[in-house]
Amino acid sequence: MKIILMGPPGAGKGTQAEKLVEVYQIPHISTGDMFRKAQKEGTELGLKAKSYMDQGQLVPDEVTVGIVKERLAEDDCKEGFLLDGFPRTVQQADALDGILKELGMALDRVVNIEVDKAFLVDRLTGRRVCRTCGATYHVTNKAPKVEGVCDKCGGELYQRNDDKIETVSNRLDVYAAQTAPLIEYYQSKGIMSSIDGSKSMEDVLADIRSALGSK
Repeated sequence: MKIILMGPPGAGKGTQAEKLVEVYQIPHISTGDMFRKAQKEGTELGLKAKSYMDQGQLVPDEVTVGIVKERLAEDDCKEGFLLDGFPRTVQQADALDGILKELGMALDRVVNIEVDKAFLVDRLTGRRVCRTCGATYHVTNKAPKVEGVCDKCGGELYQRNDDKIETVSNRLDVYAAQTAPLIEYYQSKGIMSSIDGSKSMEDVLADIRSALGSK
């Protein structure tokens, strides 16, 4: 099973990815994992990526695409993979098509977890973190016994800056703008399935498996 998993911040993509790689026994390949692996192995592309990242710059497409190609050519990807975080643009999607054609592979399905923006804002802005031990809570889904106080250590709970409504809203808008062309790209190829991510974790997984053609 060769899958791309897409979804906005807070959609539960990470949780679903964990479940899917377990069900289908395929590697979960994220951009960050690929960069780390290439750097650890000291490949030419890995070292190039490191030079950009060390300077706080975005890694250019040609380097990213080269690292994706290296990773997908490895033996554990022959029976399938789950790509997460790549492609992010139509240009990268075109490059991925070329890589897969060269490797004699084809995508089975692109799964897009869709969640209403208001729902995501509520989910993401409700997170609270303990200043002392780092434990995480949610004001509605996983509230502490005493408001503002960590159950584990009694430390103060606070809201991280990147969980504040202005930041969250901006992140979601940027994601939507960036991925809209990508969604259209895969819809035109007839391999896109959109899943309602506001359901329970179990129901979302069941819907994804149904879209992939397995119960």
